[in-house]
Amino acid sequence: MKSSEETSGRPAARAYSRLDRLLVALDGQLRDATGVRPAARPDRRSRPYPGEKADEGRLSPEDRVRVARMMRVNHAGEVAAQALYEGQAVLARSETVRQVLNRAASEERDHLDWCERRLGELEATRSRLHRFWYLGSFLIGVLAAARGDRSSLGFVGETERQVVKHLERHLERLPRGDRRTRFLLAQMARDEARHGTAALAAGGRRPELCARVAMRVSAKVMTALAARI
Repeated sequence: MKSSEETSGRPAARAYSRLDRLLVALDGQLRDATGVRPAARPDRRSRPYPGEKADEGRLSPEDRVRVARMMRVNHAGEVAAQALYEGQAVLARSETVRQVLNRAASEERDHLDWCERRLGELEATRSRLHRFWYLGSFLIGVLAAARGDRSSLGFVGETERQVVKHLERHLERLPRGDRRTRFLLAQMARDEARHGTAALAAGGRRPELCARVAMRVSAKVMTALAARI
């Protein structure tokens, strides 16, 4: 009797172990550190850059510096978000939960690309601590997932709730004429809100108060450092 692979003519999807997923995440960081970018995956297409044709207005030198600092912080946050979800996916028990995490991580990669492009337009650079943000967040993701899928998804929901509030504050502080950055951050906020809703709908349990406070404190530390270093 022929296998489903033989009858369909398509290769069977590979089942990745936890070690496989860990090595894939580490490989991505090694490529980033050495400047080698992996070839684009045929099953993933980056979404269009928000505000592609929007006018950023005439930003003063002071406004450009201020917006650049915001985008450096947001870039660091996207590095952390991608690492967090990849770390959680390594130890996810359920394939459904892993798909929720991987879907969110894929959109975070779009956000990462958008933030990096905006930094380039502003002639600014990303935080020099970006690999530290990745490693720390990856470990946090692994620890969150070790407590079980419901706790892991609840962690996503709370993370995204705090991120949306952060982006809303940035939107309020943007120079009025900078429509390009405004469109970018608004799209990111919509995506983050959707990630949080999907995680809670999949069974996420909100973290305890001490965990929520610790998350806010760590976010403030990262914001302060990423803006300057």
